[in-house]
Amino acid sequence: MSIIRSIRSSLFRLQQKWLYGLIKTQIIGPDQKEFSIDPERPVIYAMLYPSHAEQLVIDREVSKLGWGSPQESRLNKELPGKPFFSIYRRANFFRKQGTPMVARQLIRQAEWLSEDEQRDIQVVPVRVFWGRAPEKEGSFLKIWLQNTGAIGGRLAKLMAIIFNGRNTFVHFSRPISLRELADKETNAEIIARKLARVLRVHNRQVSATVLGPDLSHRRTLVHQIPNRPLVQKAIEEEAESKGISKKKAQQRALKYADEIASNISYTNIRFLDLVLTWVWNKIYNGVQLHNIENLKEVIKENEIIYVPCHRSHIDYLLLSYVLYRNGLQLPQIAAGINLNMPVVGPILRRGGAFFMRRTFRDNKLYAAVFDEYLHSVFSGGYATEYFVEGGRSRTGRTLSPKAGMLAMTLRSYLRDSKKPIMFMPVYTGYEKVFEANSYLGELRGAKKKKESLLGVVGTLRSFKRSFGKVNVTFGEPIYLTDFLDREQPGWKETDYTDCDYRPQWAPAVVDQLAKEVVTGINTAASINPINLIALSILSAPRQAMEEQQLIQQMEAYRDLIADNAYSALTALPQGDGAEWLAYAEKLNSVSRSKHPLGDLIQTDDRQAVTLTYYRNNVLHLFALPSLLACLFVNNQRFSREQTQALVALFYPYLKAELFLHWDESQLEQETGRWLDALTGRGYLILNEKGYHAPPASTGEYVLLAGMAGNVMQTLERYFLTLSILKGKDNGSLTAQELEEQCTLLAQRISMLYGINSPEFFDKALFRTLIQQLLSDQRLSRDDEGKLSVNSSLDDMTEALEDVLDGALRQSILRSLNA
Repeated sequence: MSIIRSIRSSLFRLQQKWLYGLIKTQIIGPDQKEFSIDPERPVIYAMLYPSHAEQLVIDREVSKLGWGSPQESRLNKELPGKPFFSIYRRANFFRKQGTPMVARQLIRQAEWLSEDEQRDIQVVPVRVFWGRAPEKEGSFLKIWLQNTGAIGGRLAKLMAIIFNGRNTFVHFSRPISLRELADKETNAEIIARKLARVLRVHNRQVSATVLGPDLSHRRTLVHQIPNRPLVQKAIEEEAESKGISKKKAQQRALKYADEIASNISYTNIRFLDLVLTWVWNKIYNGVQLHNIENLKEVIKENEIIYVPCHRSHIDYLLLSYVLYRNGLQLPQIAAGINLNMPVVGPILRRGGAFFMRRTFRDNKLYAAVFDEYLHSVFSGGYATEYFVEGGRSRTGRTLSPKAGMLAMTLRSYLRDSKKPIMFMPVYTGYEKVFEANSYLGELRGAKKKKESLLGVVGTLRSFKRSFGKVNVTFGEPIYLTDFLDREQPGWKETDYTDCDYRPQWAPAVVDQLAKEVVTGINTAASINPINLIALSILSAPRQAMEEQQLIQQMEAYRDLIADNAYSALTALPQGDGAEWLAYAEKLNSVSRSKHPLGDLIQTDDRQAVTLTYYRNNVLHLFALPSLLACLFVNNQRFSREQTQALVALFYPYLKAELFLHWDESQLEQETGRWLDALTGRGYLILNEKGYHAPPASTGEYVLLAGMAGNVMQTLERYFLTLSILKGKDNGSLTAQELEEQCTLLAQRISMLYGINSPEFFDKALFRTLIQQLLSDQRLSRDDEGKLSVNSSLDDMTEALEDVLDGALRQSILRSLNA
């Protein structure tokens, strides 16, 4: 018998070696390190369909994981029956779906379990994907080879291996204890049937997570959209308003649908996978992922919409690559029509992009078609991705959200809320962005360049340079049902047909949802060495520091945030300040000047402006301690109560600008926590007269001053705005006129005093401040849009006068009167 076992084992290993000469595998799914496989209990593996090739793959992969070889346990007869079983019989040419089954060996193994209460069997569900093509294919051959494996036998499997074997994914799920599943049940057949049902439900979840639902043929979907009721209504209105025939309006709707729809192609995705793998390895030092295991858990039961920050054109390619490489369904991605250029557009469309015009407010037919396409995507259960900021951030800050896509998502959900929708905020932290040079030009007044094929080709020159590492963090999910239950109780009980799913309460609710989404993005922010360099050196006079001082300041920032993290998701860089500095020099983020008394680290004008981008990425993480530093750096003394009151005064404006996540009820506790932290490290001193700064000659004061510099310019913008308002008569300015005057004055001050921070005169930030002043009723607006100052604005002005340096305040006032 031992000779027979040896022959079987040798033959099995020979087949395995031959197979692995054809295929290349990648393990996807949950982290196998967390499975806690007990080596003392037998393990069996649940497959979808019978397949000897899959058994060969599973045996090799679990052996590499250290779980022991299933083939060896089979030969040693540790359990009755094989260590592999399937939950479906294969379909045939007359029956398209596989037939559910309960394997006989599973019943025998359940009987073995029932014979002894101390026995248990670990059941590990496994899926082997010979390629991952989510689309329905039209040809017989492609159906034959589709990765579900439902149709065909050994020849079909062989061809699938030949065509797709180099792109084989193995998905392991967490083990199921058969003893726990059986509970008190002793009937072996019932136990086996119960396990098979659980595994079939689990398989559907895995299929949806990894592949997504089958995509309808693009041509079919495009031709169906103009026939939907809401689009038909828009077609009739278009024909009537434009004086054209209904047939012509129908053709126009069809043209719009064809312009919009994506056309995911598995071949294209494999091509992009190869290209992007080369790109990331060529230009990046690695992509670090955070919180992706949580994503894999929450994605199972929900229609997911990824809502990333938008810093670079690389964002959507990077996210799709990360999802694909981690065995998750590729999203349908909303892309601007400007990217639908020759060569690039078709590649993006086949990678999942659907294109939308920048604005279609005045084109009701296009809006109806786009709405219907989006509804098809959501109701079909496809993962989706769009950027709530609209365009890319040129300053590095998270931009005020555009609510259009969220409003369309809500309308779709009001039509059909059977499939729960979950928003997943995603933060992408770059150490160097591709577009740094173009952003720098635009911030200095250059016009935004139109995307073109030549521009794409021009980026190939960037492959000669290193762009550091990239951090991708998946935030905390926002569940749309829970959000609506909180913001609009009873929303489910109403029929919204008559208002075309546009209830009166929708705009306010969508605005709140937009704020929660961008706040969720910021909550997931990570910190890299370039962020720490930027935070430290930009607050120094002339943006230059002694080497050791810079190193100490970076490490001090790291230590502060390590002990007082902004959120549980905040990720910090490895290493120390000396390593970070050397790394920043390698990326040409700073320059070194040799000196006998110690080297100086400095920035030229270009480096300084560029570094503001990376400082702004994480400015919100340090906003509260930086605001506290601003209160004391100019030798002020405040009690704990006075400090709390000043923070509460300024906080709503910082929150609106930086999308901070604490609400007013949490602010007192959070402020107290940071006061204790700053005092504990010696950056503030507490005595019977209250809190105050340490002596200016100390290293602690230097760090306090540096920390204050991160928010001080924000307070200066506030003072500038209030000074303009106080110098004008009530009713003499509109909000837009005030915004223009603030921007012009800030530009002038920036040039006069060498402020290398483009956001100092960012019109959008002044707009946000004015809106918040109106919201807090410190400003009021009459029917003609003219602004009036309320007396409550005096408190804020007086507080700013106490906090800001006197010479700087006088400079602003002189510029105002010039």
